Amino acid sequence: MCVSRFFLLLVLLPMQMPAAASAAPQKSATANEPAASESSPLTSVTVTGSARFRSEEIAGATGLRVGASVSRDDLQAAADRLAQLGLFSSVNYRYISGETGVQVEYQVTDAPGLPVWFDNFPGFTDADLIAKIKAAVPLFDGTAPAHGSILDQIAMALENALAARGEYASVSHTLKMAPGGDRQIQEFRAEGATPNVARVDFSDALAQSDRGIQQRLADLVGKPYSRSAVELFEFEQVRPAYLSRGFLHVQFGTPEAKLAEASGNSDSHVGGVIVVAPIIPGAVYAWGGAVWAGNSAVYSLDLSALVPLKTGDPANGMKIESIWESVREIYEQRGYLDVDVKAKPVFDEGAKRIFYGVTITEGLQYHMGELVLTGLSLEGERRIRAAWSIPAGAVFDESAYEEFLSRGIKRAFMGMPFTYEKIGRFLQEDPKTGKVDVMLDFQ
Repeated sequence: MCVSRFFLLLVLLPMQMPAAASAAPQKSATANEPAASESSPLTSVTVTGSARFRSEEIAGATGLRVGASVSRDDLQAAADRLAQLGLFSSVNYRYISGETGVQVEYQVTDAPGLPVWFDNFPGFTDADLIAKIKAAVPLFDGTAPAHGSILDQIAMALENALAARGEYASVSHTLKMAPGGDRQIQEFRAEGATPNVARVDFSDALAQSDRGIQQRLADLVGKPYSRSAVELFEFEQVRPAYLSRGFLHVQFGTPEAKLAEASGNSDSHVGGVIVVAPIIPGAVYAWGGAVWAGNSAVYSLDLSALVPLKTGDPANGMKIESIWESVREIYEQRGYLDVDVKAKPVFDEGAKRIFYGVTITEGLQYHMGELVLTGLSLEGERRIRAAWSIPAGAVFDESAYEEFLSRGIKRAFMGMPFTYEKIGRFLQEDPKTGKVDVMLDFQ
């Protein structure tokens, strides 16, 4: 009589640690359980739980082959390979051993996929590189995990794409923040010599003619091509020029880097790169106004006085951002150190105007507690305490504190034979007492 056996083994991998998977404690071998080294024919491999990949795609990455003899160690090793890829936040498996062989099922949970950036591969479009990677790495879907062995597979595919064009370079990968944004990306970069930027062609007339932008192009032209550098330039130099003119929905497309020698352009040196930078400016909006809510310590009229725009003026995005900072500052001057300002834009597309609903959560008003000084001589401490301008128990003024750090300390030490190279600073808030202690460490 045939006795079938069913076992469940777990391979758990924390999302932050894409190292080899570790199995949960396993049962000891018994008369009805084969030892880890005993082999049986593999009759099927299935994978469940993934919304990104088909079962057969993941099964191919296990390294197992139907018809081959496998042991329990082989099944565990296959689970480890899946976990090491970095594509899955957890990998579990179970198998059934019968008289015809072993059936194994791997149960996976997808890990988050991050956008993939190709930093310095001029002459290739993103679509070109993605197609080449997909052909070489079956589980590549256009995104990449934060960590894992699949990143090395992607890098190898990129190295082969360069080699096919007669260029030989190693490719590295780095987890970083996108320029000017708050999202993580997985950036791939070819290490070694990269052609310099010969010219930057913006698709929109404003960027082509803006004097400030054109003067700063020296930050890119003549320097090795880097997509990150181009996009950072767009965020820091080009975007403000559009926002200040009311183009609040301006969008920047993916820069395309063309090899100048292939373009036939006589004004570009051989091996140089022509960067084509798409810009969609969108519509120009006018300022409609702001409505305040949640404020009691500061009158709405006083808050509106901080707005440097009149109704109907171009909605200068840079000035708009400064409004919310000014609101925070006026509260911090009055001791509201934890104030939260949330400005929600409302676009009137018909009138092309923007209005803001501003909700202010004031929080607790803090008063001055103790001034704690360390690392000073007796004379130095005397001078600092004499220069400090916020008495104990008074409303804490954040602007006075910042001014003291930037100028007051220098004035206090004027004439002394030595200076302090570093000053550690810390505000110790106590919500129970409403006091804030100022701690300064002189080194």
